[in-house]
Amino acid sequence: MRFRSLGALGASVGLAALLVTSAFGLAGGASAKDRTTTQKSHVSATTYIVQLADDPAVAYSGGVAGYAATKPAKGKKLNPNSASVQRYAAYLDGKHAEAAAAVGAEKYYDYRFAFNGFAATMTEGQAAKLAQRAGVVKVTQDRLSQPSTSSTPHFLGLDAAGGLWERSGGVAKAGEDVIVGVVDTGIWPEHPSFSDQNDLAFRTGESGKRNLAYGPAPAGWSGSCQSGEQFSQDMCTNKLIGARYYLSGFGHFGIIKSDFKSPRDADSHGSHTASTAAGNNGVQATGEAASFGKISGMAPRARIAVYKVCWNGDDGGCANSDSVAAIDQAVADGVDVINYSIGGSPSQFLDPVEVAFLFAADAGVFVAASAGNSGPDAQTVDHPSPWLTTVAASTHDRPSVATATVDGVAYQGASSNQTPIGPAPLVLSSKAGVAGAPAAEVALCFEGSLDPAKVTGKIVVCDRGVIARVAKSSAVKQAGGVGMILVNTSPNSLNADLHSVPTVHLSDVDGKAIKAAITPASVATIGKVSGGAPAPKLAEFSSRGPNTASADLLKPDLSAPGVDVLAAVSPHAAGRSFDLLSGTSMASPHVAGLAALLKGLHPDWSPMAIKSALMTTGSDVRDGAATDAANDAFAQGAGHVRPNSAADPGLVYDSGLLDWFRFLQGQSCGCLPASITPIDGSNLNVPSIALDSLAGSQTVTRTLKNVGPAGTYTVSVQAPAGVSVSVKPTSLTFAKGESKSYSVTFTSTDAAEMDKVAFGKLTWTSGSTTVRSPIAVKPVALAAPAEVTGNGSAQSYGITYGYTGPFSTSVRGLKAATALAGTVSDDPTNSFVVGGPGISTQTVEIPAGTTYARFALYDEQVGPGNDIDLYVYKGGTRVGASGSGTSNETVNLKNPEAGTYTVYVHGWQTAGGGTTSYQLFTWNLAGAASPANMSASVSPSTATTAGAATVSLSFTGLAAGTRYLGAVDYQRGAAAIGSTIVAVKTP
Repeated sequence: MRFRSLGALGASVGLAALLVTSAFGLAGGASAKDRTTTQKSHVSATTYIVQLADDPAVAYSGGVAGYAATKPAKGKKLNPNSASVQRYAAYLDGKHAEAAAAVGAEKYYDYRFAFNGFAATMTEGQAAKLAQRAGVVKVTQDRLSQPSTSSTPHFLGLDAAGGLWERSGGVAKAGEDVIVGVVDTGIWPEHPSFSDQNDLAFRTGESGKRNLAYGPAPAGWSGSCQSGEQFSQDMCTNKLIGARYYLSGFGHFGIIKSDFKSPRDADSHGSHTASTAAGNNGVQATGEAASFGKISGMAPRARIAVYKVCWNGDDGGCANSDSVAAIDQAVADGVDVINYSIGGSPSQFLDPVEVAFLFAADAGVFVAASAGNSGPDAQTVDHPSPWLTTVAASTHDRPSVATATVDGVAYQGASSNQTPIGPAPLVLSSKAGVAGAPAAEVALCFEGSLDPAKVTGKIVVCDRGVIARVAKSSAVKQAGGVGMILVNTSPNSLNADLHSVPTVHLSDVDGKAIKAAITPASVATIGKVSGGAPAPKLAEFSSRGPNTASADLLKPDLSAPGVDVLAAVSPHAAGRSFDLLSGTSMASPHVAGLAALLKGLHPDWSPMAIKSALMTTGSDVRDGAATDAANDAFAQGAGHVRPNSAADPGLVYDSGLLDWFRFLQGQSCGCLPASITPIDGSNLNVPSIALDSLAGSQTVTRTLKNVGPAGTYTVSVQAPAGVSVSVKPTSLTFAKGESKSYSVTFTSTDAAEMDKVAFGKLTWTSGSTTVRSPIAVKPVALAAPAEVTGNGSAQSYGITYGYTGPFSTSVRGLKAATALAGTVSDDPTNSFVVGGPGISTQTVEIPAGTTYARFALYDEQVGPGNDIDLYVYKGGTRVGASGSGTSNETVNLKNPEAGTYTVYVHGWQTAGGGTTSYQLFTWNLAGAASPANMSASVSPSTATTAGAATVSLSFTGLAAGTRYLGAVDYQRGAAAIGSTIVAVKTP
C-alpha cells in the first residue's frame, strides 16, 4: 500500500529546531540529569530525507508494469541479490534520481528496501519545491540524535531449570542462528564477547578456522564486512558476521574526532549494547570488574551484525539519514532483530526512522528501541510508534550497596567497591580546590581542580553533574585522595560505577546532611559492597509517558534492566574491556536479545506476537523513590520482562501493516489513500489500553490469538479509580491457533477524578497462564470540538458529557478581525532572521483581560504561487510561529500577556521572486460576550454521564465579507471545563 504525497514539508523549514528528549545514557558518564535532558536536536540547514510514494522492496506486492512483486512470503527474508529485487531497486533509484534532478538536489543515499526515498543536500527553496512534487510523501530535515544511554541473565531467570535457555536447547544453542542487528557506535571486534572461537580468543586468517565455536553465517544472510580505519574485513567472524558504517549524513553536521572511520567502536556504547543482546556466554570480566565473574548476552548463540551510525566529534551524535540507511541495509542483509539504543522523535509517527522501522517490522524484523533518559518528567518517552517495542529501564539484583560512615553516622548508597577504606580524614571538594580554579569545577571535582596539599590521604565529597562520574574519582586519585563520596545535588539515580578509588554514591538528601555536619576534624570510612537492593525498581532517569504522539497508545511498552549493567566496552574509550553502564540504552538490548531467543524458539511468530508475549507476561516493578508511582503504566509500561513466562504466553495480540496504516489514517496523517479505513488509536490491537479522553463511556475492541494449547480463558479487571469496566464476553474458549475478539466498555462514574489519569489492568487467565494488559484512562468532564467553522448561518455540533450534574455555556464574541495590509518581498535565502531580507513588520496591541488571541494569514488574501510565513514576538522573545507549505498560517495565544506584539511576515517564497501583498488578520477575545452577536444553547442542558448533547449557535448583525472569531465556554457549576473556538467567515 503506497503512501500518498503530503504536498508539504514534513518539518517547517526555517522554523526552530525540533526537540528530542534523549540524552547520553552512559553510566560512569553524564547519564540522565547529569546532562541537559531535553535538548534541541541539531537540524541541518542543507540536508534532507525525502520519502517517495512507491513501496520499498520489502512491501512491494506488484502493480508497476514490468516489475514483479518483491515482498517476501510470510516467514521468509528479502533476497536483495535476486533479479526481481535488483530490478525494482533500480526502478526506485531512477525515481529518486528524477526527483532530485527536478530541483537540483545532490543525493548521498538511496533507500530502497525498508524505506523508499533518498537523502540529499539542497537549499530550503529546493526542498519546498520538491515537497510539492507528485509522488513525494514527505521532505524532512535531517537531524542529529543521541544514544540513550553481570548478572542480568540470572536475574531474569534465563539459566533456571526449565528457563528460556534450557528450552532453547541449553546455553550452547540459545539464540542459535538468529541475527541481531545493532545500530549504534560500532563494535570492538577483538572483545571475547564477540569471538567465534571455543576459547573466546580473537584470531583471524587460517588460525581462526581451527578452533571455531560457530558455523558459517545462517542461511538468508546477505550482509558484508566493510573495511576501514583499524578494521579489516577479516575482523568479521562467524560470530560477528557483518559490519558496516555510515558517515555521509553525520559529515554534514561536523567533523568526527577521536573516532575511527570504520565499524570500530571508539565510544563503547555499541559494544556494550551488542554484548548485552548477543554476547558470548561465560566471558570472564577483567580489570576492576573481575570480581563480578562471568557475563553473558541474552541470546549468547545469536550472530551479530553492526551498523555504525553514531560518531564522536565536537557535536557528536547519530544523523537520522545515516540511521535510515543502516536500517534499510540491515533489513536487506537479513537481520531478524534490530536494537536501536538511540533517541528518536517523541511526537512523530512519520519520522523517517520510525517509517523505516514500520517496513522493517512488516518484513518480520523485531525492533527494540530505548525509551529515553528524561525521567521522571512526564511526556518524555521517545519512539512512540506501535510497530516497535519501546523499553524503559529498571534495576536488577546484583550486589551494589555499600556504606559510608561519617563521624559515626552510616549512609547507604550505590557502590561496586571491593576494598574497604578508612577511617580517613574527610573533606568537601569545595574546600579543597587549587588556587584560581573555578568554584563550580572544584565542587564537581574536575580534573586538575583539587589541591593535593588539601586532598592527599583523604576521602573527598564530590558533587554529581556535568562530567562523567568516574572522571571525578579519577580527579580525586590524581590529587592523592584515597576515597570519594559522590553525592547527588537533586533527586536522581544512584550508580555503582567502577571508580578509580573506593566510592559510595549517595542521594541528595544524604549529601545535604553530610555537608551540614562536616567539620575540619571529620573522618569517614567506605565499606565493601554487600547485598543487592530489592529489584526491579524503575530507574528515575527512565522517560515516562503519556505518549505525546497519541495518548491513546501507551508508551513505554515494558521495562528491562538498565542500571549498572556490566558488559563489553571499547578499551579505546574506557581504558578497560568491561564496564557498568546505565540508561535505557542498556535496557533495550536486553529486550532485543530476549526477542532473539523467542524468535529462535518460535520462528513463525511475528514481531508483534513476540512483543505481546513479552508485555502480557510482565510483572510490576517495585515502588521506587520517584515522585510518580513507579509501577504505573506511564513508567513501566506493561511491567518488567519475565522471559521464561514469555516463552509460553498462551495468547498474543498481533497486528500488521494494514492495522498500522489504519491507525495512521486515524491520526489524520494525510499520508494514505482515502480507501484506508481509519481506526481510533485506542482500537489498535496492542497488548495495552489507553484512553486519553474518556467522556462518559467508550468501547474498545481487541483480538487474541491462541499460540498455546486449546483452552478456556476467563477475564478479570482491576478497574481504574472512578471508572467502571465491562468486558464482553467474559470467557473465551480457543482451539489451537484460533483467534477471538472481545470488547471492553469504560464508563466514568461520579467518583472519577476529572483530567487525571487512572491506571488498571485487564487479565485473561487459564490455569496458571495469565495474559495481562495495562490500562491508562483519563476521565474528562466533556468531549467537545476544539474549533468549529461556519458562514454566519445557524449551526450546531455535538458534545458528550463525562459526568452527571449541572452544565451551562457562555460565549465570547463574535469579534470582527482587524485586518492589517502590507507587502513583503521574496527572501532569496529562505531563512527567517529578524532584520533579514524578505521581512514585513506589523505591530499589534493586546489589551489587558484578553483570554485568546489569534494572528492569521490566508492564501486568498495573498494570491497563488506565494508561500509566506508568520512569526510573533513580544519583547524580543518569540511566542509563536507558523510556517506551512502555503500562506495559510495561524498563531494562537491563550491568556496572552498584555502589551505590544511584533508580527513578522516572512516572504519565504513569493511568486516570481518579487513582492506580494497580504492582509494580516488579528483578533483578541475577552471574557465578556461583547459584542452580543452570537448565542449558544444546549440540549439537553443537564449533564448525564455518557450522554450526548447538541450545542446550537445563532448569529445576528454580522457584516458581509467579514472574518469573525469567538468562543463557546463550558461550565460545570462555577468551574470552567473547556471551550470551543468559533470561526466564521460571512459571504
